[in-house]
Amino acid sequence: MISLLQYRAIAILSVGLGLSVAPAAMAQIGGQQAFSFLNLPTGAKAAALGGVNVSARDSDPTLFLSNPALLNADMEGRLALSFVDYVADIKQSTAAYAFKQGKAGRFGIGVTYLSYGNFEQYDAAGNSLGQFSVNEYALSIADSYTQGNFTLGGTARLAVSGIAGNHSVAALADVGAVFKHPEQDFTVGLTARNVGYQLKTYAGASREPMPLDVQIGASIKPEHMPLRFSITAHHLQQFDIVYLDPNQRGQLDDQGNEVVKKKSVGDKIARHFAVGGELILGKNLNVRVGYNHLQRRELRLDNTSGGAGLSFGVMLRISQFQLDYTYAGVHASGGANYFTVARNLNTLFTKTQ
Repeated sequence: MISLLQYRAIAILSVGLGLSVAPAAMAQIGGQQAFSFLNLPTGAKAAALGGVNVSARDSDPTLFLSNPALLNADMEGRLALSFVDYVADIKQSTAAYAFKQGKAGRFGIGVTYLSYGNFEQYDAAGNSLGQFSVNEYALSIADSYTQGNFTLGGTARLAVSGIAGNHSVAALADVGAVFKHPEQDFTVGLTARNVGYQLKTYAGASREPMPLDVQIGASIKPEHMPLRFSITAHHLQQFDIVYLDPNQRGQLDDQGNEVVKKKSVGDKIARHFAVGGELILGKNLNVRVGYNHLQRRELRLDNTSGGAGLSFGVMLRISQFQLDYTYAGVHASGGANYFTVARNLNTLFTKTQ
């Protein structure tokens, strides 16, 4: 007889694999898709490890939004609140909670809200018509199933994007798997994220592809070393993710001819990878660093890269609270600040004997 949990595992794999086949061939990046905000890191730890990670197991519930198979027993009863201060007036907030519901299994709920701020609206004659807002938000419900050293997970997601009262709606799903070594601190993760369909387009607009991202990664802490390393490959469904602006003029050679930029195989491969490291100074203190080559190349200026693609973070546990902070460079002129606080609500409302 197949148990209820085994049925769930089969359903997670079947739905995820079935949905990922059709969109893979048409997946694109570089602003040629809708709901791109879903690929932004929602928590400080993921941002500190290069912004992309599918294998770092922790008690932080925001991690299951990166890979549903990261939903584990250490997250049960924990609530995480995350806030990101991007450049200008762009801000993102996330709440994630994980719990176990009897025999039904382990679940996670996450809500993400991204605001681009307010903008001034004008008519054709240049007269002000007041302000309008631009925002996007998503509700995610995840489920995971563990059998031995393997965990399978799936997420159902509803996303809404709005510009001045004009809204677009999409239904999406994530499917993932994680292998955890039974004796060593070594995990491997695989996920297909944001597989879905645009249910409602913007008024007057055509249907757009979703921000599909197939990722695989590994995290390892060598024995007797206070370091944990992570490497993640992303956008595996598309080999060439290099974008060259056709309107950008290149430099001139000695004969005055424009030197046309060319794509190299090395650059195509390198843009798929993000790396991160954690210095474990104790149970209550970690220092993190990350590098994302795609962000480094796409967000740099002609004469400097600044801190684009680099990230630095710290984790501090005080009493029952876990505090995470990350600074991630997004431009030569500045970066984003990530703040995440997490606590176990079960112990908060349980009276000590």
